[in-house]
Amino acid sequence: MKLTVIGCWGAYPGPGGASSGYLIESDSAGKDNRFLLDCGSGVLSKLHEYTDISNLNNVVLSHYHSDHIADVGCLQYAAKVQMSQNERESPVSIYGHTLGEFFNKLSFENASVARAFNEKEILTIGPFSLAFKLVPHPAPGFAVRIESSGKSIGYTGDTGWDTSLSSFFKNVDILLCESSLYNKYKGMVDGHLTAGEAGSLARDAQVGKLILTHLPHSGNHRDLVKEASEVFNGKVELAESGKIWEI
Repeated sequence: MKLTVIGCWGAYPGPGGASSGYLIESDSAGKDNRFLLDCGSGVLSKLHEYTDISNLNNVVLSHYHSDHIADVGCLQYAAKVQMSQNERESPVSIYGHTLGEFFNKLSFENASVARAFNEKEILTIGPFSLAFKLVPHPAPGFAVRIESSGKSIGYTGDTGWDTSLSSFFKNVDILLCESSLYNKYKGMVDGHLTAGEAGSLARDAQVGKLILTHLPHSGNHRDLVKEASEVFNGKVELAESGKIWEI
């Protein structure tokens, strides 16, 4: 699998950047060998740099806060135009949970189709298997575990501390973990993790590598790596738009 960070800012995009968006790809053949995980503000503009969006057939949304779904409407209009000009073979499948009204907006004319996921079933998209877990957050949100060809990626989405996530993400090769807060802000913002908590989760889950994302707009991000590394002995890296990891 290949993970490309499209956007990694929390809440809103920084200059020239994008909020949450991650392209997951496989070297397997077929039209469903890639999907976009979250589609926040600025993501669609930057996505052109990494893939032909007319070949993007699947999007998975962790939850419905704007910094994770703001560009969904833009993607739907892009798909509509492409369908009308015979540049796209089929509508985009947009996967989301049914715990909010926004799910009903995921279907749009002939451009996109809403598809539901839940905790009880494994979702299959091409060569990928996806499992979901409801996490503590002000809006219903889900962590995602992605597996393909014996490799695995965990994505926390936005979450507060949850001890059960360590078993959900057990032994993943890469944990893409939100790190919205420096340690000094622990307990001050509901539904988000500090860097130290991200490190604790990575340690408890015994992951191969920890990537910090959903980054704050203040402070020195290298301090996030330092705080996570104080409790996790494995490799800790910062998400960055355009950065690629292959496993």
